[in-house]
Amino acid sequence: MKTFAKFLGLAVVLLIAIVLAVLCGDYGPWYFAWLVGTTMIILIAVAGGVLFETQLEIQKKGS
Repeated sequence: MKTFAKFLGLAVVLLIAIVLAVLCGDYGPWYFAWLVGTTMIILIAVAGGVLFETQLEIQKKGS
């Protein structure tokens, strides 16, 4: 039953994605690029923050 529920949930997500793709029409690629670009900017900013914090920790241990 648990597997069926997961399958049904994924089917609903797929259906919503298809409906959104049809509604977006020609704007779909632009929105996709915007979402991917925003996600990448956030991930790069987080990675930079992690590296900065790591450098501060190393600097504190060295002093």
